[in-house]
Amino acid sequence: MSRDDAIARATALFDGGAFLAGLRDKVALRTESQVPDQGPALRAYLTDGLGPDLARLGFSSRILDNPDGRHGPFLIAERREDAALPTVLIYGHGDTVQGYPAQWRAGLDPWRVVVEGERWYGRGTADNKGQHLVNLAALEAVAAARGGRLGFNVRLLIETGEEVGSPGLRALCAAQRADLAADLLIASDGPRLSAERPTLFLGSRGGITVDLVVALREGAHHSGNWGGLLRNPGTILANAIACLVDGNGRLLVEGLRPPPIPEGVRAALRGIAPAGGPTDPDIDPDWGEPGLSPAERVFAWNTLEVLAFLTGNPEGPLNAVPARATATLQLRFVVGTDWENAPAILRAHLDRHGFPMVEVRPARGEVFRATRLAVDDPWVAWAMDSLARTTGKAPALLPNIGGSLPNDAFSDILGMPTLWVPHSYPACSQHAPDEHLLAPVVREGLAMMAGLFWDLGEAGPAIRAARRPAAA
Repeated sequence: MSRDDAIARATALFDGGAFLAGLRDKVALRTESQVPDQGPALRAYLTDGLGPDLARLGFSSRILDNPDGRHGPFLIAERREDAALPTVLIYGHGDTVQGYPAQWRAGLDPWRVVVEGERWYGRGTADNKGQHLVNLAALEAVAAARGGRLGFNVRLLIETGEEVGSPGLRALCAAQRADLAADLLIASDGPRLSAERPTLFLGSRGGITVDLVVALREGAHHSGNWGGLLRNPGTILANAIACLVDGNGRLLVEGLRPPPIPEGVRAALRGIAPAGGPTDPDIDPDWGEPGLSPAERVFAWNTLEVLAFLTGNPEGPLNAVPARATATLQLRFVVGTDWENAPAILRAHLDRHGFPMVEVRPARGEVFRATRLAVDDPWVAWAMDSLARTTGKAPALLPNIGGSLPNDAFSDILGMPTLWVPHSYPACSQHAPDEHLLAPVVREGLAMMAGLFWDLGEAGPAIRAARRPAAA
């Protein structure tokens, strides 16, 4: 058997309908981690949904309760062939955002896969059930083509709380370090750069949220009697935000600006054009850090975005000076940013600009750290060559995506290189009504992953050996 045979077996799972049938079964399991008391449903996805598939593939599996004691459980599975062979860790998440069935277009149901042309609709098709199922199906195809062997060991981690910030994931990785150890992570989440272009990304920007609060007095006061005499918290907060980000979106807080973009990152991003799809909004060319390309602004720089701003009663404005104003801001940041001191840096900046009355409240929930595997790591060239060989296309290489993933659990806590190969596309409507996968991307994804896993069995030992001096 050959690499081509493994790829043919993987695409046959698509062509014959087996992959779609398996996806239908998984989407039918309602795994809304954002809904309270979903523990049994989330556990059922791991046991009833994935359990039989993993047993058929020769995995031994166990379910672990979440270390935080409140959120959904984890699945750890292993398929071991030889301790001398490389080991890959595969990650995915079985939970979804809420279904909101009333918001979906007529004829669609978030818990039923509906096929319309090239689109496969259903909650979790793109994020993330369909994506990790592609990777498991590709493993099955490679094992069948190699007479029951892969040529490497596999460890699998599936969580059920990614859509609520991956609570407990980092603690679990620290506690289960020995059972999750691997030579590299290969995972799939998020979108490709475009539907047509295979994509490899090596990490993600971090994300931290802060609240700015201006609370000046008890109750509002008549604007005719008191306007011009009382400070307006909305006006104060608007001006405070303007000293953090200017009118063209440029981050003005020196301590939160990133270090210079590494030349390797700049080189990787040359020729990368974000957006441009038929349903994508037009990029504002004069927004953000001047002198950077659009790709550098979203993949290699920091942004401070105003997510929400409230003062008074927008739905029923009163003729009164409000007592309070609040805003929620989010810093998206790259590797090298002093994010841990972000609240203190913001505090000092606001004080210097005359806004001591603006309270800075630190992030709620877990912070996603910024991660980025070096673009010259041997695993990167290997993966790019493999994807190109399978598809005949030049894959897009993103040093990190613009969004955030819990990649630091793998890169920082488990200390492994991370490769992400997404099987969705920017207009997939993840987190929104009418979420869907594109059938051609699924078929190509099955082929790419079968080729990648085949190549891991062939070249994995040599790549691992090549990395060891650098890792040491």
